[in-house]
Amino acid sequence: MDANIQKYMAFITTVEYGSFTKAAEVLHYSQSGISRMIHDLEEEWRVSLLERGRAGVRLTSDGLQLLSYVQNVCAEYQKLQEQVDAINGLETGLIRIGTFSSVATHWLPNIIREFQKDYPQIDYELLLGDYTEIEHWILEGRVDCGFLRLPTQPELDTIFLEQDKLLVVLPEEHPLTEYDRIPIAALCNDPFLLLEKGAKAEVSEIFERCSLSPNTRFTTWDDYAVMSMVESGLGISILPQLILRRIPYRIVIKELEVPAFRKIGLAVKDKKRAPLAVKRFLDYLGYRENEESIISEV
Repeated sequence: MDANIQKYMAFITTVEYGSFTKAAEVLHYSQSGISRMIHDLEEEWRVSLLERGRAGVRLTSDGLQLLSYVQNVCAEYQKLQEQVDAINGLETGLIRIGTFSSVATHWLPNIIREFQKDYPQIDYELLLGDYTEIEHWILEGRVDCGFLRLPTQPELDTIFLEQDKLLVVLPEEHPLTEYDRIPIAALCNDPFLLLEKGAKAEVSEIFERCSLSPNTRFTTWDDYAVMSMVESGLGISILPQLILRRIPYRIVIKELEVPAFRKIGLAVKDKKRAPLAVKRFLDYLGYRENEESIISEV
């Protein structure tokens, strides 16, 4: 990357996060490196761009006047790079993806396999987390895109991918296995194993909508730990259908009397400014209108 563009990006990112330290983390520089680049701009332009204080940094009046011009230069540079890549063909790149376990297990291997047929030199970095963690990673620039439950943070660009049914999971000898469809009230009597971490997840919302409270005895974000405990007779649970594919556990899966779902989507911070490799990856997930998604094939 051109040295001046690097300095401009350091300036923009420091303003965005209000911190040299945070900008350094996002851009993968040292804090001193970010500070030096902005100092170089101030020396070159003979203006003061930022005011340093205990609460972080903020724009000076001169910095405010120049910020939009710097942003425009960086945006045009990004377009230039994309056009060069388009002419030469996309050969290499890195796609950083935030995901949760069921998508990582049952979707991503097939998605990446198909994508590699056209772009075999692309590398991938997968970060496993819960919905809240993945949202933060996208907003902070730690990942380029992430699979999430929709709706999500309004500042993210999202695409709906699939509606994932929520199903009851029971031990093999449980009395409720005699039901074809299980009413939610019938799940309040047994010890309940709740799949949740941090922010409230879809299972808790099901009970709340019915003004009911499960007898929650164990809470985790590990789908497989829940299934193992159900198999051992320690309780019952509700899990997404996606994670219940090809499972090795001796458990019984039943539908709810009133069907419930989670909406799975893909989110990016800004689809227009995403790297070319990420944009191509999004195409495979049906990001563009009238583009066939491969989700249904995996």
